[in-house]
Amino acid sequence: MEENRARAVVDALRERGVNAQMEKAGVYQFGVRISLRDGRQAIWDTDGTAGLEAQVMLDGMLVGYVPSIEGSDGFTDAQTVDAIARTDYDQPIARQRATAPSPAAPLPRQGGVFRRFLDGFRYR
Repeated sequence: MEENRARAVVDALRERGVNAQMEKAGVYQFGVRISLRDGRQAIWDTDGTAGLEAQVMLDGMLVGYVPSIEGSDGFTDAQTVDAIARTDYDQPIARQRATAPSPAAPLPRQGGVFRRFLDGFRYR
């Protein structure tokens, strides 16, 4: 996922009350990390492939995954946000719910007032 797209997806998820952060997996490799309620984390789209998929990790160990979502290589940011929000992580092989859960209270943007400073002023 491209850096600015990952940032936009994280911001939109946080506006829906989803605890999302930018995941920097390597040099120019970005994705979205979702913190789940039981200590697990879903790491979305850091491998550079066109499709949208995720690994579910607990203490650095793979405990589940989200298979590649069909047709996701052409998703817009809004469709990506919806797909991530609709994912049900209760089973080792996660699945998509028919509808997204109702949004929770919005979370503040990651980085706060120092966001542009910490990111090196690379965007507006």
